Amino acid sequence: MADNTLNTKPLKANEAADKSKYLGRTIEHIDIIKNPGIVAVVEAMAHMAFSSRDLNRAADIYDRMLRDKECGVILCLAGSLISAGLKKVFVDMIRNNMVDAIVSTGANMVDQDFFEALGFRHYIAGEELKSGLYDSELREHAIDRIYDTLISEDDLRICDEVTGKIFEELEPRPYSSRELLREFGAYLDKNGGPKCADSIIYEAYKRDIPIFCPAFSDCSAGFGLVAIQAAKGDAPHMSWDGGKDFYELTQLKIKNKETGLLMIGGGVPKNFTQDIVVAAEVLGHDAPMHKYAVQVTVADVRDGALSSSTLKEASSWGKVDTVYEQMVFSEATLAVPLIVGYAYHKGGWRARQGKRWNQILEPANVA
Repeated sequence: MADNTLNTKPLKANEAADKSKYLGRTIEHIDIIKNPGIVAVVEAMAHMAFSSRDLNRAADIYDRMLRDKECGVILCLAGSLISAGLKKVFVDMIRNNMVDAIVSTGANMVDQDFFEALGFRHYIAGEELKSGLYDSELREHAIDRIYDTLISEDDLRICDEVTGKIFEELEPRPYSSRELLREFGAYLDKNGGPKCADSIIYEAYKRDIPIFCPAFSDCSAGFGLVAIQAAKGDAPHMSWDGGKDFYELTQLKIKNKETGLLMIGGGVPKNFTQDIVVAAEVLGHDAPMHKYAVQVTVADVRDGALSSSTLKEASSWGKVDTVYEQMVFSEATLAVPLIVGYAYHKGGWRARQGKRWNQILEPANVA
């Protein structure tokens, strides 16, 4: 059994410590499949109040999405979710036809999921490190901090190098992030081995589930894109086409009118995914609003930002229907295992067929 005792002994600023001193205990990804008792917990929440009852309704809505055979389910990921231990939850969703497309920040997919698929790990930071008092010391050891988790900068640089190699081998043309992440999946399929068995990118690649990163340059992949731009100049080279991302994502709404959203966090993934309804209409198609929508967030209207805009507000824009929508104001590592675990153990996904949307987004099929 892993030792989860917190190390609360203060670090000395002048201590000549080895890097391994900080990188001892790894983040372990929570396994919802091994916890069937989640259903009873979530069902009990229906008789409570505040966020508990909201979470119960959100779990029920997600289960309804999975039982609606016409509905295509889109998972939106924002924030540091993989480094926090949620990777296996999303992998199990992919393996069990509980999601048909993913729209994510680049950091979740490249800096965290692909990073771990290469054999690297995220580490638990000692309680004292959360204060920020020792960040300069971590910097001296080439260790990056994500609140209470740590990651080796040296390992990240290797991830950057692999990303650059993948880009260098591509034919010179514009690519959507979906196409580029398919190449990442192909790389893992060829070179990954057992260590990539629980990778989101790899599992999605095997099941033709598209992954979009609408702000793709805002992660390690961006360094590779910058490097190629600098090296090639005006010569032909691969490039990332953000407009192609939005166009392809909109095609999913055009070709599968019934859609449901499970949004973790907000930001760019939430905005792009909600907007495909409007984009489809701009292209001359009759696209109904997203039939189902759940958002897990800690943002509220005081921040004045996209992450806090409610699903009811989105309805005023013609993006989300209000019959099956639910906001859950909770931190993701608390709410997501309960919502997804409930839906998994209820079993509505068992009669569901995956949409394999990557197949309809190949160049010959996108019109």
